[in-house]
Amino acid sequence: MFKKILVANRGEIAVRLVQVIHELGAQAVVVYAEPDSDSMAVAMADTAVCIGPGPAAQSYLNMQNVLAAAVLTGAEAIHPGFGFLSESSDFAELCAQAGVVFIGPDALTIKQLGDKAQARSLAARFDVPVIPGSQALQTLAQAQAAALTMGYPLMLKAAAGGGGKGIRMIEDEAALQALWQPAQQEAQAAFGDDAMYLEKVLRQAKHIEVQVLGDQAGHLWVFPERDCSLQRCKQKLIEISPSLQLAATMRQQLQTYAQRLATGVHYQNAGTIEFLVDDSGVYFMEMNTRIQVEHPISEFVTGVELLRLQIMIAAGEPLPGGSRVLAAHGVAIECRINADVEGGADQITQVRWPLGGAGVRVDTGITAGTKLTPYYDAMLAKLIVHADSAALAWRRLERALGELKFQGVKTNVASQLALIASPVVQAGGATITYVEENDAQTTTSNAR
Repeated sequence: MFKKILVANRGEIAVRLVQVIHELGAQAVVVYAEPDSDSMAVAMADTAVCIGPGPAAQSYLNMQNVLAAAVLTGAEAIHPGFGFLSESSDFAELCAQAGVVFIGPDALTIKQLGDKAQARSLAARFDVPVIPGSQALQTLAQAQAAALTMGYPLMLKAAAGGGGKGIRMIEDEAALQALWQPAQQEAQAAFGDDAMYLEKVLRQAKHIEVQVLGDQAGHLWVFPERDCSLQRCKQKLIEISPSLQLAATMRQQLQTYAQRLATGVHYQNAGTIEFLVDDSGVYFMEMNTRIQVEHPISEFVTGVELLRLQIMIAAGEPLPGGSRVLAAHGVAIECRINADVEGGADQITQVRWPLGGAGVRVDTGITAGTKLTPYYDAMLAKLIVHADSAALAWRRLERALGELKFQGVKTNVASQLALIASPVVQAGGATITYVEENDAQTTTSNAR
């Protein structure tokens, strides 16, 4: 096992990683940008190293500075968390060259699956159905030719993308001409790669994903699915495990397809395979070669601590018991608590967390006094609940959200409470368009 591990992230995932590292008996090194000097993760770390100013490109995305911090402090391994460098094959390769273990899959796997167009080809090779789409596109002319063959409506996506960046709905030729350049520029800014691809639109689909975990001996664990259909602007709001409306045959298909792809590429460490599911079937969308924001709900329903196993796998330890398909026990729901970035004040003056109780967990990296910056995403915390039944889990989430109070910053707590009050949501019937369709109906009603 490693004696010293560097955490190359910030916020709640950095805090959680420091906790896990300490529980494994190792020392935690935390790198930070200047605005995060007073952060919770920095205070908890055994060693903290400033790697640059606020903009992520100069700090958390600065590969040389992060790696130099690992070498300087004698860290044997780096955990990238999610976002930032977590899906950078270049960074994984640099770590390997420097003799520092990257806690995640190897550089080749990240490169193969990180390119969304290439990942679609891999999925098809292993008999995993994919949404009809194009190959990687570099120019508007290439996109227009592909669209002419495929037919509208289409989704324009960044080939190296993730997290909702570089995605545009394309209804017709005029929309493609208008949106191509901004989408490509957004992809370049977010991922350093402006390759795009087109994909057919499934309007009434659910976003279902399957967590996998592979070790160096070839064993694979397949976790119960997570329903991530509740989204706004391609950003997940609430996630549920297991899905509340999924036929047993469909669940089996998801597990089989996830197993095929992960085994086919000899996947190691944590990864998540995302699918769109509608009445016509299951379709591969992409694979994220990192831990996901919503991993705690998988931990709740299985009792497996994913971050700890990630570190153990990277240290060469096998998954206990060999390959497994894990069963879900109860229902877990995660609710993302985000700041309103246009809300005015930028400092949290007071915060009251939920008062605990069975099956309630809060993952956060903020306290009263935390200053918010424009450089990073607006997530303040993740509120996760678990119960024996979906009905109790929803009531538990409602209670915990009601106990959560912030001062000094506007949040989405009220809108999350309104969302989970919907009978459609509580029954698990929402599709990926539900939130925005509901927003539009509310706006229309208020305008009357």
